[in-house]
Amino acid sequence: MIDRTSPVPLYHQLAQQLTAAIEGGALKPGDAFENELSLAERLDLSRPTVRRAIGEMVARGLLVRRRGIGTTVANEVIHRRDELTSLYEDLQRSGRAPVTTVLSYDAEAYSERAAEALGLPPDTPMLSIERLRYAGDIPLALLHNWLPPRFADITEAELTEHSLYELLRDRGAKMVVAQQTIGARSPGGRERKLLELAKSDPLLTMTRKAYAGDGVAVEFGDHCYRADQYAFDITVHER
Repeated sequence: MIDRTSPVPLYHQLAQQLTAAIEGGALKPGDAFENELSLAERLDLSRPTVRRAIGEMVARGLLVRRRGIGTTVANEVIHRRDELTSLYEDLQRSGRAPVTTVLSYDAEAYSERAAEALGLPPDTPMLSIERLRYAGDIPLALLHNWLPPRFADITEAELTEHSLYELLRDRGAKMVVAQQTIGARSPGGRERKLLELAKSDPLLTMTRKAYAGDGVAVEFGDHCYRADQYAFDITVHER
């Protein structure tokens, strides 16, 4: 029930109640969401109030607006917390099944950008792997990683069955710290096709340089994620 005597804004109360319905399972992923006018009339609220509540839920990734389809309940969003984990591990932790397709594999790849990130000479042959990661049957992320040549024994078969970080740990390289840059942009044509996105759908991006305990760079990654399926949770502290 909406409490009109509460100091909590009406739109926020509504957003909280709708969020509880989603988290409680009354509204399920993919369900069509009640339209703005109908919801306003049913709850005796103004349309701007309802519109703001829906907008808040869209911004949080709980609802998705699509032209020609309307507003639907979003699929469960995978949250990456501010700790050094892999997407594979994030999916397992959330109870969703990670599935990997290796799109490209080159044990003698050259990239000045990746070599600089890894502190290697620009003519160093590196292991370059590009993977498409699914959460069940939903394409979630395009992952492009470069690794120093000492990891060239990692196989395509291993990459389809295991987390990259697990494979690195098995080879004695445990990442302890990483530098990440997170951004957003529109997807390109290949990204739209692989991630099943519309032209107007946003894309989250992340570049990462990960270091082992001895301070040596182990991995450089350039990744992109579906914004309706993935979110970064970051804790900030007062200086």
